[in-house]
Amino acid sequence: MGTKRVRFAPSPTGLLHVGNARAALLNFLYALHEGAQFFLRIDDTDAERSKPEFVDAIQRDLTWLGVVWDRIDFQSARLSQYAAAAEQLRSIGRLYPCYETPEELAFQRKSLLAQGKPPVYNRAALTLSSEARNRFERSGHVPHWRFLLHKEPVRWDDRIYGVRTFEGTYASDPVLIRADGVPVYTLASVVDDLEFGISCVIRGADHIANTAVQIQLLEALHPTYASRISWAHYPLFRMRSGEELSKRAGSMSLQSLREEGIHPLALGSFLAKLGTSETLVPSLSLADLVARFDLSKINLAEAQFDPQDLYRFNRHALSLLPFEAVEADVCRAGMNISPEFWQAIQENVASLRDIARWHEICFGDVSFPRVLQEEDPVFLKACLHCVERMPDTWADPGMWEHFVKELSQSTGRQGRPLFHSLRRILTGQETGPELRVLLSFMGNARMVTRIKG
Repeated sequence: MGTKRVRFAPSPTGLLHVGNARAALLNFLYALHEGAQFFLRIDDTDAERSKPEFVDAIQRDLTWLGVVWDRIDFQSARLSQYAAAAEQLRSIGRLYPCYETPEELAFQRKSLLAQGKPPVYNRAALTLSSEARNRFERSGHVPHWRFLLHKEPVRWDDRIYGVRTFEGTYASDPVLIRADGVPVYTLASVVDDLEFGISCVIRGADHIANTAVQIQLLEALHPTYASRISWAHYPLFRMRSGEELSKRAGSMSLQSLREEGIHPLALGSFLAKLGTSETLVPSLSLADLVARFDLSKINLAEAQFDPQDLYRFNRHALSLLPFEAVEADVCRAGMNISPEFWQAIQENVASLRDIARWHEICFGDVSFPRVLQEEDPVFLKACLHCVERMPDTWADPGMWEHFVKELSQSTGRQGRPLFHSLRRILTGQETGPELRVLLSFMGNARMVTRIKG
């Protein structure tokens, strides 16, 4: 087949959530690990629900996550290819017209279930005579088109689940063309995988039944191709609360996580390792994620996704990431920080938003309201007197010792009563990075302003 290729094929009907991001990441990491190409395919044949703003959001979210595609395609631009494939299937007797209404089909399914039988389409349309079909069409009935499945079992060696067998007897002939003429996902996906030479399909276990159908469809359109493509289905995430992830519900969207200050490398590391045999610790580079990637490490048990675990993981990752890993995110937020500043605040950053908070504290003109336990005027006056007498050279370690000694002598305070009060006055925080280091960024002028209140 030549070059290996994988694809991520989101539908632009909502914002990408962490489950979608996992699918994109697994395919992207596989591509980098195997030297394959990564294609982004926008499955936008559903014109009613697909929105241009979601197409933009998909590309924006993937770019933020660090996922780079070699090619992008839109299914809405390929309708003629799907029509040609449908005609090929008609010519070999594998695509047939059906005239049942949605209400009739619903009644048929209900009746079969009431009898304890699987709700499999009865293929009544195959028995229609040409005259009967003509009567339907003359009366305005527009057909939908179903793919005629062979009933023998379909087997494939899944790269995660192992050998899978799907009994065609229990499957309905799937609709490939709706009554409005729009091809459904099953047909469009197979046609695209064929034309673009996709060599491995990596996707959620909810598609296992689709795979059995798509293998037959591949064999009908290109008899030798199905044996040359591999399949890998992974168990889906489930929220610890029990709910399923959904674009319609807005569950943990990448946009919201970005706004909350989650670092993309932390998210990528978390999603790539959750539900695998890998220890859930942050990777500090994309190269490390690629080097450790292995589909066989994915567990068969359904993984639980807990947002609180992600937030803790993000904090841990930020405490380890080098300056170079956060510099671009900081610049996008309109800040200009130094490696020294990052080193000073790193242990006290739970999200990227915290960087902005500490940047404002150290370099901004922010003032802080006095706490309920008002500092006594004597202490404030002594602080002001000491700062005004100090040269603005706080990077010198000796300056801090000299300042603390003088302030302690002036106020009679030492230890926590001194340092805690000083921290609240100068930073407005109860805890934080080492105060001595923060003063080297803050400078005398800001210190004086905050002491004066």
